[in-house]
Amino acid sequence: MNIKLQNVLPHEIEKRSFEMITAELGGKALAPEREAVVKRVIHTTADFDYADNLAFSPDAVHHALDALRGGATIVTDTAMARAGINKAAAERLGCSVVCYIGDEDVAREAVRRGTTRAQAAVEKAAALGDHVIFAVGNAPTALVRLYELICDGALRPRLVIGVPVGFVNVVESKNLMLSTDVPHIVARGRKGGSNVAAAICNALLYQATGRVL
Repeated sequence: MNIKLQNVLPHEIEKRSFEMITAELGGKALAPEREAVVKRVIHTTADFDYADNLAFSPDAVHHALDALRGGATIVTDTAMARAGINKAAAERLGCSVVCYIGDEDVAREAVRRGTTRAQAAVEKAAALGDHVIFAVGNAPTALVRLYELICDGALRPRLVIGVPVGFVNVVESKNLMLSTDVPHIVARGRKGGSNVAAAICNALLYQATGRVL
């Protein structure tokens, strides 16, 4: 088998990947403030559907950058999403990245109340106040609980990234978040995941710190 590989040095791979993404998008118009987020997600997933299914509330990126530059806490619903977020970029801005899903008190509270750990983790994170960005990539129940707290006036995050993946209650939970006036970035439909949540966070962090890609 004769396979011709591109001769690309390790430090050039990301740059070349983004050049290929831009080329394959062709003349598709992306709002300038959203372009970096969309391309970072495509880079992470190799899925060009995200050019159409990522929904941004008005000024969502502006609100996110303002929050990050002000040292907001990023709360993820999975350890995988937390692991995928660039901690060096977050630390430069004075941001912390937390995930409560594995905490013993969260597990106990979920059992006591008969809820999911994701719901209990959101309630624990609500104690951090409003200077928070929630990145939900796995659990639709986390997104639903966020929606309930927002509607009750108990919480107003600086941004909600709603990209859980799957089938049961996934689309419905995203539609709930899309109906709010809280700044949000949501992947319509069934697609998403912890890697997508982390990619969106990284795209925003890189913009906030002045990184090109």
